Amino acid sequence: MLIVKTSAKVPAIIVFGDSSVDAGNNNYIPTIARSNFAPYGRDFNGGKPTGRFSNGRVPTDFISEAFGLRPFIPAYLDPTYNISDFAVGVTFASAGTGYDNATSDVLGVIPFWKELEYYKDYQNKLRAYFGVQKANEIIADALYMTSIGTNDFLENYYTLPRRQLQYNVDQYQDFLIGIVRNFIVNLHGLGARKISLGGLPPMGCMPLERAENVASSNDCVESYNTVAMNFNHKLSYLVMALTKELPGIQLVLSNPYYILLQIVKRPSLYQFDVSGVACCATGMFEMGYACDRYNPLTCTDASKYVFWDAFHPSEKTNYIMSDHLVKTALRKFL
Repeated sequence: MLIVKTSAKVPAIIVFGDSSVDAGNNNYIPTIARSNFAPYGRDFNGGKPTGRFSNGRVPTDFISEAFGLRPFIPAYLDPTYNISDFAVGVTFASAGTGYDNATSDVLGVIPFWKELEYYKDYQNKLRAYFGVQKANEIIADALYMTSIGTNDFLENYYTLPRRQLQYNVDQYQDFLIGIVRNFIVNLHGLGARKISLGGLPPMGCMPLERAENVASSNDCVESYNTVAMNFNHKLSYLVMALTKELPGIQLVLSNPYYILLQIVKRPSLYQFDVSGVACCATGMFEMGYACDRYNPLTCTDASKYVFWDAFHPSEKTNYIMSDHLVKTALRKFL
């Protein structure tokens, strides 16, 4: 399906993040932030709901395929996979999480710091399985990807009072940037060299936000989009600073903002019919358990919709975004 495909120079893709790249880790923790039931996954490998928040694959699955690896990246907590599977790709991502620990607390999901602890555990298993030298080569040559941050604003900052009392939105962004910096420094210290830092999407264009934007005829919430753009600018400055600071690092910003905004604003260019509401249920509010198999309003063809549920893109959108990132920010790693 992907146009760009190569023999693997990158031996593995290792993923940290939220529901945009979770492949089912939340199935194995006590939380309501789950999607391991129909109609989720109805277009995934024979209609299997895995815990991916889409009708099919998520972006990192497509990116793995583009790099000549497997067409999907499994969840670290899924007991049907072992270290030999994870050696070519693994995701530690958890739906509902964020950079801020207060964000992961909202739905009781895996905090961002714990994802890094799982990665350390993974390194130990990799060394036990392959031996130290071979494992260290995989660690050094692997591509590390993050996709996280939307929940810090939409689920936490703009929804709950605690952080708003502590910070204005610009200060909150700087607080998050500090967490990102520490994460990259720690990851580099553990041997990672090729790192893709995911930017924020135009989060004001998610159907959930548009549904609540009645005063502006259900258009995108521009204030949220501006916050996402500002945060991405701060991330790009951080990339420049850490590139100078950390020896041997190859750090890029994979920014989905402009490609997703273009898809939302001009859907017909990409053969979509609908961008304002999602495929599942009414397409305005439902995700997770509210998006269930019995809802008669759910669309029959998700490939006509930019969004699958009120918060997450359809598989087709995930493919277009992934293909764009492979040809731009990630091209240097091919």
